[in-house]
Amino acid sequence: MNQRRGWRWPARAVYGAVLGGVLGVAPALACAGELQGASLSPLWGLPFAGMLLSIALLPLLAPLFWHHHYGKVAAGWALAFLLPCAAVFGPGAATAAFAHALLAEYLPFVLLLTALFTVAGGIYLRGNLHGSPALNTALLGTGALLASCMGTTGASMLLIRPLIRANDNRRHVAHVVVFFIFIVSNAGGALTPLGDPPLFLGFLQGVDFFWTLRHVWDKALFLVGALLLIFYALDSWFYHRREELQPTDPTPDTHALALEGKVNLALLAAIVGLVLLSGIWKSPVVFELAGVPLGLPGLVRDGGLVLVTLLSLRATPAQVHADNQFGWAPMQEVAKLFAGIFLTITPVIAMLQAGTQGPFAAIVGAVTRADGTPDPAMYFWASGALSSFLDNAPTYLVFFHTAGGDAATLMGPLAPTLAAISAGAVFMGANSYIGNAPNLMVKAIAEDRGVAMPGFFGYMLWSGGILLPLFLLMTWICFL
Repeated sequence: MNQRRGWRWPARAVYGAVLGGVLGVAPALACAGELQGASLSPLWGLPFAGMLLSIALLPLLAPLFWHHHYGKVAAGWALAFLLPCAAVFGPGAATAAFAHALLAEYLPFVLLLTALFTVAGGIYLRGNLHGSPALNTALLGTGALLASCMGTTGASMLLIRPLIRANDNRRHVAHVVVFFIFIVSNAGGALTPLGDPPLFLGFLQGVDFFWTLRHVWDKALFLVGALLLIFYALDSWFYHRREELQPTDPTPDTHALALEGKVNLALLAAIVGLVLLSGIWKSPVVFELAGVPLGLPGLVRDGGLVLVTLLSLRATPAQVHADNQFGWAPMQEVAKLFAGIFLTITPVIAMLQAGTQGPFAAIVGAVTRADGTPDPAMYFWASGALSSFLDNAPTYLVFFHTAGGDAATLMGPLAPTLAAISAGAVFMGANSYIGNAPNLMVKAIAEDRGVAMPGFFGYMLWSGGILLPLFLLMTWICFL
């Protein structure tokens, strides 16, 4: 955002001076639609904190209000950032921040998520699976393998409905979905750039396509293997309780197993191809809309995703959607909440990207040893802790550049550091519902199907009790 010379309304000077003094900001803004993080106060992160607390607390304290007005709450926190931004830096700056978040970040994100949600919702596994511990564990393991091929979001959207339906005759299902988020929506995407956005950004920065597979496979195997063992033991304990199985199956189906809506498998492959193409294809053609540069590869990808979504809706038989109980409510919830997150996170990311010159210098500086060499263990925890609540893709880039930013060096002498950044950004996205995009989507789908999912803090009790000890053990084995 460029520093504004306009908006000469007299109240602007007074209001801007007051807010500038309270928030401790400098009047200058960076170009390219980004705030200068080094000049911002941490208080600019309050709308983002409010957004997170609303997601965490309002479903517990005011569930009826939240159910009907979560979109208005998200819009309110977005305005809590945009209006002070307009007052301090000018309406043009706020407009630029809004346009950048909308066009460069949010729309590509929500178009991809909508395409995956629609295509996966058009695939139906006919025949009734029975959610035994062995079957559930096999589905989670399969999802972990698929996640690195089609992305954590794609694998999650493909498998969550069959998994819930397989367990719909059981009284305890929430733990199955929680481990699904741990394994399929996060840990499984750690092996290729297709698996999770942070690794795709690393690929665009020059990291070899198979580098992560060679250097993170052992960490992923340890984490996924440990989680599958823990899940099998826990699920077996629930399964063999006297009252676990309901007398009748809510969805009895005597048909042999068969896959319907197969055209969507080809459309799913098309989505993966469009995403990969947009990263590999380099074009000098750039269009500008509302001051935001939009490259031709990204526009082709987004247009292709819209086309894939429409083709899926047209080609999928109505009976498949009916059997899948396909509806737009989960997608609407995620789209509205992440609109607020993408806007309020803008100053937080800017402050992180300022590195040692910004207000979060202590976090960035903590990853370096006294002798000036990077500390892989600290990189693992710093990138992971921030990825638990912030967008893990820019968090990955922050620490990628903090470690030097040269892909050849990071893949060579500093390979343990790059492995730590990659593992932290991907694995610890499972620590909260907002750590990775599919987490909240899986929760919304599960709740839409009647699964009593834990709340924001309840989920973090699960992740804190299961994931954090595994991460500590991984640190001791792999990064010290």
